[in-house]
Amino acid sequence: METAYGLSIPRSVQEACDPQRMALLVYDMQIGVLNQISDGAEIVKRVASLVDAARAGGFRIVYTRHMFLPKRMSGVSALRTAMTWQRVDMVAQVQPFLLRDSAGFELVPELAPTADELVLDKIAMSAFVGTPLDIVLRDCGIDTFAVAGVAMEVGIEPTVRHSLDLGYLPVIVTDACGAGNDEAAARSLATLEFAGGSLQTNTATVGELLRAER
Repeated sequence: METAYGLSIPRSVQEACDPQRMALLVYDMQIGVLNQISDGAEIVKRVASLVDAARAGGFRIVYTRHMFLPKRMSGVSALRTAMTWQRVDMVAQVQPFLLRDSAGFELVPELAPTADELVLDKIAMSAFVGTPLDIVLRDCGIDTFAVAGVAMEVGIEPTVRHSLDLGYLPVIVTDACGAGNDEAAARSLATLEFAGGSLQTNTATVGELLRAER
């Protein structure tokens, strides 16, 4: 571990996997999201294995859920985005989904947060926008996080990019990040790797590190 000015500076996945400074961020593992991707069942298995490993290792775990607003409460940006995603040309054609308390909004049943874990709802792509995530992590002394979930090219990349500007070290568990478009997801990972500041790993590697005895 590199040290300077009284600081320890993790530069590898192994150095980052410390429950005193790392949390696991489970991104939008919702029923209505997973049923839109072809390998959803496999992603669920991998994310569930990471959750098990994080619990075994004493790591804090945060889950996000994406929430769409009722049309009447949606503003210009929300309505424009909804029309784009649903490929319609009129607001009247928009059919809101992932509404609070709808079946699709809930986390997949394989992931059941415990009383010691946190679930945050959001309406933006970055998990740090409009949620207390940054405050919660900083207050716990967390400056790095492993991220897994769905979707890499839509929400995980913006979350990782945002976190870099906030001073975090994000660790992307690539094979536990699902995607609606594999080519776009590959571009996201390549761009993040080129930009630097984040790390990439896989479920087997980080799972072993999360479980490691300390």
